[in-house]
Amino acid sequence: MNDEQKNEKMEVTDTEQIEFLGVGDVVIDTFIELIDAWIEQDNPEKKEELCMHFGDKIPYKKEVNVKATGNAPNAVNAAFKLGLKTGLVTNIGGDDNGKEIIKALQEKGINTNHITIHPDKESNHNYILRYKAERTILVHHIEYDYKFPNINPGPKWMYLSSLAHNSVPHHHEIADYLRDHPETKLVFQPGTFQMKLGYEKLKDLYELTELFFCNKEEAQRILETDENDIKTLLKKMRELGPKMVVITDGPNGSYVYGGDEMWHGPMYPDPAPPVDRTGAGDSFASTFTAAIAMGRGMDEALMMGPINSMNVVQHIGAQAGHLTLPEIEELLKNAPVDYKPKKIN
Repeated sequence: MNDEQKNEKMEVTDTEQIEFLGVGDVVIDTFIELIDAWIEQDNPEKKEELCMHFGDKIPYKKEVNVKATGNAPNAVNAAFKLGLKTGLVTNIGGDDNGKEIIKALQEKGINTNHITIHPDKESNHNYILRYKAERTILVHHIEYDYKFPNINPGPKWMYLSSLAHNSVPHHHEIADYLRDHPETKLVFQPGTFQMKLGYEKLKDLYELTELFFCNKEEAQRILETDENDIKTLLKKMRELGPKMVVITDGPNGSYVYGGDEMWHGPMYPDPAPPVDRTGAGDSFASTFTAAIAMGRGMDEALMMGPINSMNVVQHIGAQAGHLTLPEIEELLKNAPVDYKPKKIN
């Protein structure tokens, strides 16, 4: 992986097959913890607004930088901590932030052979305003010339998530790769732009998806429906192509449907009030996927995912709270008696 990868589609042969390959944008997150702020709902939609005095010098408590984050990188980090051989397909600039991203990934032991460097571009950098347990993210997506590398052998699992709005052809390129590599199973956790595109524009990917993740509101958006019944939403989402569909519903827990069985899993109780909710969904989805990749059943995956999410929200950033497999298994042993998944069909 070097600067010459900027615009050429390269074939890369790995010495070992990647078990969990993340595909999506990578970013450096700068968390700024606010002190003098408040919440109002003085708007027509009655949505909560983060408020500060305009034109003032506003003190903040502290700043924390988290390198090599984003939906797909977060998932890769969680899978790596669980013991899988991981890699990342993404794009970075030739700036210092890009170098820091590469360094952070390599220090963890994540395969960076498939990262494309664009020497004349900047790397993605988000600023996150923290107030209590919630956050407001200031986002600026850098537009890269997306090209999917010809990776051989194909990974066992490919985890596709958030990409910038100029990436539509890249999605179809990924679909072509998957058709040529039947050994690779696709996990699709769509980001905001991918959901805005709608089903029809990404139909080929939905039909190739092995495992699909979204929350209840996102399922309604994708399906263009006001339907509230979770069983109906699971079935309708699966009709779009994914073999297994997982829908989360906040404090109501998570639901999974694989065509034969439908399961519900509760949330794992928080040991303390959440510190930062960033990355909770990524942690759940990647841990669920890793469990399936390790041969666990849907019921066990439903129990493992919420544990990692619970621990992530006890830390600042989306990755600091990721647990190892022994740590998750220990928490499972000591879980509350009623922390059990149930069949619902």
